[in-house]
Amino acid sequence: MNFDSKKIVPRFFVIIVLMIAGGLYILGSAAYLMFVEGSYWEEVSRKLVKENVPVPAKRGNILSADGQIMASTLPEYKIYMDYVVSDKNEKAARKLKAWRDSAWKTDVDSIAIGLHRIFPDKTVAYFKKRLERGRKLKRRNWRLYDKRISYIQYKECKKLPILRESPYKGGFYVEEFNLRKKPYGSLASRTLGALYASKDSARFGLELSYDSILRGKEGVSHRAKVRNKWLSLVDAPPVDGNDIETTIDVSMQDVAEKSLVKQLKAIGADEGVVVLMEVATGDVKAIVNMARGKDGEYIERKNSAVSDLMEPGSTFKTASIMVALEDGKISKDDFVETGNGQWEMHGRVMKDHNWRRGGYGRISVPEVLMYSSNIGVSRLIDENYKDCPEKFVDGLYRQGVGLPLDLPLMGSANPRVRRPKKDGSNWSKTALPWMSIGYETQLPPIATLTFYNAIANDGKMVRPRFVRAVRKNGEVVREFPVEVLKEQICSPKTLADIREMLEMVVSKGLGKKAGCKDFKVSGKTGTAQVAQGAGGYHSGRMKYLISFCGYYPSERPKYSCIVAIQKSGLPASGGGHCGPVFSEIARSVMAKGVYRDVSEASDSASVFVPDVLDGDMDAARAVLKELNIPYRQDWSAEQGRKTVWGKASNNGNAVSLKYDNTPMEIVPDVKGMGAKDAVFALQSRGLKVKLTGVGRVISQSIPPFAKFRKGQTIHIKLKS
Repeated sequence: MNFDSKKIVPRFFVIIVLMIAGGLYILGSAAYLMFVEGSYWEEVSRKLVKENVPVPAKRGNILSADGQIMASTLPEYKIYMDYVVSDKNEKAARKLKAWRDSAWKTDVDSIAIGLHRIFPDKTVAYFKKRLERGRKLKRRNWRLYDKRISYIQYKECKKLPILRESPYKGGFYVEEFNLRKKPYGSLASRTLGALYASKDSARFGLELSYDSILRGKEGVSHRAKVRNKWLSLVDAPPVDGNDIETTIDVSMQDVAEKSLVKQLKAIGADEGVVVLMEVATGDVKAIVNMARGKDGEYIERKNSAVSDLMEPGSTFKTASIMVALEDGKISKDDFVETGNGQWEMHGRVMKDHNWRRGGYGRISVPEVLMYSSNIGVSRLIDENYKDCPEKFVDGLYRQGVGLPLDLPLMGSANPRVRRPKKDGSNWSKTALPWMSIGYETQLPPIATLTFYNAIANDGKMVRPRFVRAVRKNGEVVREFPVEVLKEQICSPKTLADIREMLEMVVSKGLGKKAGCKDFKVSGKTGTAQVAQGAGGYHSGRMKYLISFCGYYPSERPKYSCIVAIQKSGLPASGGGHCGPVFSEIARSVMAKGVYRDVSEASDSASVFVPDVLDGDMDAARAVLKELNIPYRQDWSAEQGRKTVWGKASNNGNAVSLKYDNTPMEIVPDVKGMGAKDAVFALQSRGLKVKLTGVGRVISQSIPPFAKFRKGQTIHIKLKS
């Protein structure tokens, strides 16, 4: 093959020259872009790409002791239409406009009817006029509905014609807001806390105390504009916050709040608090703080139960008598003379509440507490400790009365118990006798309850607990153990004497109205005058702090509780006004069947087959198994159901437990269930529940096995 260099070489030369020229052009263009137009293209890049865009994390839930959601972050939306959304491509834009013009003519009525069905407060005519007006004005941000809507309502909107299309085609879009919701409304609201409006920033309560756990960690993304669309590209995904499991029991909280508010209205009180605590653990099962607003209704404004330092009054007398008993200064068999109800103490007159009726005369130490004798307590303490008041105060601290509680709630106050040596010139001879009956000392109500809870807990003082665990995706990742403040507040003998006296206060003394006929209650009444600013105890109409603090059942205490009320003017009685509230709460709590251990409920000498409520069959099975009561179930434990709902029946020899496999889109049959199980079964399907009465469900407004729409309200009626 001949190689004609005269023809080939020039061709290669031309190709090489062209390649070199192209390379030089590319290099020149790059240099021009870098050095001449560099600032311009950097500005374009900044417009088309947004770096370090935060991706918010989902805030964790606050759960009740039995797993009910008490505070959760839920999305809400504002809905809009963009009537001029288009495409840069002219052909595609013309095609889109033709489709939308045709769709609006045929579907506007259907959309208006659908929106009215979802939002019945507005008419079909309103929505049709709204839709057509926005289209006529060619608005980009036309609000379809003037209120924020829920996620369920948003999903219903997306089923309607045109609105179901993408925002770039149909023009329907939303603005999303994350709001903190409390399904149980104001229940324990001051303890749960709140966030600042439109910010994920905690204000107070458990929301603030456990903010770092609930908040999570926000992620990072960057946004880039590609073909006229913004795309979010996640660089570091957010880490959602964990849930916290509180100690609050929703039903106990509800009972405590209703009982207190009813009494506050009945006696025209200014404010009141209730704290209900589990004896063994210190778990706060209910905490209520109510104050009268300008409209006369009672609302929660601050967490007075943990923040208000008040002179406790006569509930403090128990601590005083305990110190004297423990130091061997007195015994329960001793007597003290109280005279005619008036006794001079270092230049001041001490009075008993019955001084106008001639006083109590000579009474025993147990009667001193039974009748809450100011003279009896102050004489016993003053005569034994007047030469060394520091020893009396040491005894109070030894019992844990002055110990700081350091509660996990912002604004919580620690007790203030004065010391003679520390206060020096402010300590007078009258300080000790008045201190012994609950003055000269300031305690928040929860501190008083902590002391009485220790008496109920065989002398062991535990710190009040508000949060039991941290959960991640339902699994416990951290537990908060029971914290012991003092292993023993006094000797077993002193404790036994005090518990005997506190039982007598309710059975024979001034605390009778706190008692319950089905079980024994122990506790102490309290009445204290409240100092009014610069006027002290004698300015205008007198205000009183009345209270009852105790525990139940007396033999094996399960719960302790304090009820404290502030009111103006007489009558003012801790036993008469606070006792009934305590009794109502105690009876309601015990009615839940929480008193006896399951082992105590079984009788080995007989075969007893009880009636079992319909509802949570897994829970029923656990109780029956513990009681050794025969039962049969029709589901397999290996099926892995977290909660088994069903029906229970009694054939005389065994309990039959049957699984209810009603589909989630069908209304279940809740007749025969208890209120708690019925509400859970219905709410888990997306129904709103309203109930009346107490006991088990006897009727439901939507019949069983009917179809329903999410958000629909169902009324259930209960009867004992």
